[in-house]
Amino acid sequence: MTTKNAIKVLIADDHAIVREGLKQILADTRDIVVAGHAENGSEAIRLSREGLCNVLLLDISMPDRSGIEVLKQVRKESPKIAILMLSMHREDQYAIRSLKAGAAGYLNKQSAPAELVTAIRQVAAGRKYISAELAQELANQINDNHETPLHETLSDREYQTLTMIASGKTVSDIAAELVLSVKTISMYRSRLLQKMKLRHNAELTHYAIKNHLVD
Repeated sequence: MTTKNAIKVLIADDHAIVREGLKQILADTRDIVVAGHAENGSEAIRLSREGLCNVLLLDISMPDRSGIEVLKQVRKESPKIAILMLSMHREDQYAIRSLKAGAAGYLNKQSAPAELVTAIRQVAAGRKYISAELAQELANQINDNHETPLHETLSDREYQTLTMIASGKTVSDIAAELVLSVKTISMYRSRLLQKMKLRHNAELTHYAIKNHLVD
């Protein structure tokens, strides 16, 4: 039985098994109710406009639009919705980008169910949420007092292209996955190589592995 002022959550993830798993976790809480779900970024934006939720659980890897793009759009149209980003990526890869783009929090999908519930309650109350591990990572970066890494100068799409190429995907693979043209992905690749002063994919992959941008 849920409480009268329950937190209404919208789940946006393209994997049905993940959506069902999140629903099951939240079904055991009295103060949180799943108000709906979206299978892609466009659907998440549309449902957000309808005012169905207080909190949006948003997967960072969506099939039609990147989670960062969806985040920015929802923040622009529905600023009262707290957005908690979910990802399978290492937290230090996308967390800072997500928080800078307006996310209320960032959580790895491998986190314990109790941490997910805590995160939802915290962002619904108007506070930010990051894990203890990410907080330590951010503290380490501040203490290092080093220059901004080259990959942090990339746009969101350029960074996404970088990590996907470094993971072994071809330009055609990336274009198909992101539903963009090969020409567009090639443009992102050219830009990121120029910005990072790299010559080809081998150097790009070496950089990504050295800087722990891919698993």
